Amino acid sequence: MPKALRSILTITCLLALVGCQKEEAAAPPAPPPSPVGVVTVQPETLPITSDLPGRIAPTRLAEVRPRISGIIVERVFEQGSIVKAGDVLYRIDPAPFQVQVDSAQATLRSAQAAQMQARQTADRQTQLSKSNVATRQDLDTAISALAQADAQVAVAQAGLAQAELSLQYANVTAPISGRIGRALITEGALVSSTGSENLATIQQLDPIYADFTQPAADLIRLRKALQDGKLMTGPNEANAYLMLDDGTKYPETGRLLFSEAAVDETTGQVTLRGEFPNTNGDLLPGMYVRVQIEEGLERDAFAVPQQALQRDSGGQASVLVVGAEDKVEQRRVTVGRALGERWVISQGLKAGDRVIAEGFQKTAPGATVKPEPWSADKPATEQSAQGDANAAPAEPAKK
Repeated sequence: MPKALRSILTITCLLALVGCQKEEAAAPPAPPPSPVGVVTVQPETLPITSDLPGRIAPTRLAEVRPRISGIIVERVFEQGSIVKAGDVLYRIDPAPFQVQVDSAQATLRSAQAAQMQARQTADRQTQLSKSNVATRQDLDTAISALAQADAQVAVAQAGLAQAELSLQYANVTAPISGRIGRALITEGALVSSTGSENLATIQQLDPIYADFTQPAADLIRLRKALQDGKLMTGPNEANAYLMLDDGTKYPETGRLLFSEAAVDETTGQVTLRGEFPNTNGDLLPGMYVRVQIEEGLERDAFAVPQQALQRDSGGQASVLVVGAEDKVEQRRVTVGRALGERWVISQGLKAGDRVIAEGFQKTAPGATVKPEPWSADKPATEQSAQGDANAAPAEPAKK
C-alpha cells in the first residue's frame, strides 16, 4: 500500500475515534426513578352504607278546625310563627254562646228551686207518716216528686256544662306545639263545626322525620350476607346521615326508626323512616334529601383512594401497583361501593400491595419508581413538590 494512502486511512480512523468520544461525553445519564405516592392496602372493617333518596316530613301535623259554628271575629296568631299547645289562634263571636250559658244557668236555678220544694214536701210527708197522719200513698208521691226534681237538676247541670263548653270553644286553640302556616280563614268568615274547612296547619319540626325507600332486593342481599357471616352488626347500626339537595352534609346525626313490613307492589321498594334533630329549623317538610344509613360492617375489606382507580375504553377498572424491585405493574380489579373518597375493591388486591395514588401520570407498567407514603390529608401539589425535591438531581452533561 502506498505510504500516502496509509497516512490518509490513519487520519480518518483517528477522526472517527475522536467523534465517538465526543458523542459519549455529550450523552446525558439515565434519568432517576420517578417518585410516586403509594398507599399500602391492609384489610379493614368497613361500614356498609346505603345512599337512598328521601323526603322530609313533620313528626306531627295538625289541621286547626272549629268545634262550633260561628263568625270569626279575630285572628290572634302571627303567620309562620311558633305556637304552643293551648295558644289561642282564632276567636269566634262568643255572644250567642254566652246567651246559651245564661239560659242554662237560669234553667239550673229553676230546677234547683223545684228540687228544694220537692225535698221539703218529702220530709214533711215522712214526719206525718211516722205520726200516722199521712197515708203511705202521699209519702210515695212526695218521694217520687223529689227524684224527678233531682233528675231535672242533673239535666240542667249538663245543659250548663254544654253551654260553657261551647263558649270555651269560641277560642280556637292550638292542638299541638309547632310552626303554624298561613291563615286560611279571615275575620268575618262563617265557619261550621260540621264543615271541612281548615283554619290553619301546625307542623312539629323538631325533631323531624326523613322518609326514604330502599329496594327490597338490597335488604334481602344484606340479610343473606349477614347470615353467611360476611357482615357483622356494629354499635352504630341505626345511625343515619343526611345529604341536602345542594350536596352539603347535614351536621346532625339521626337514627333509623323502623322499616315497613310490606313491599310496595308497584315499585318493589321498602319504606324506611329516620328521625333527625332540627334545632335551627334548617329542614323543612317536602325537602328532597339523600339519606345514608349504616346497615352493617364488612370484614377484611380493601379500599383505595378514588384517584388511584383507572378505567380503559371498555370500562375495565385497574390500578398501578409497585411490585418487586419497585417495578410498576398494572392490576385489574373489581370495584364495589364508594365509601367517602375511596373505592372498596372486592377482587384483585391482597394485603400489603402498594397502590400508586399520586404520580401515576409520570409512569407506566414496567417502569422503575421511587415509592413514597401518600396521605389524603396532604394536598397533591404539596406531595408532588416534595417528591420532586427528594428526587436526586440529574448530573450535568460532560463537555
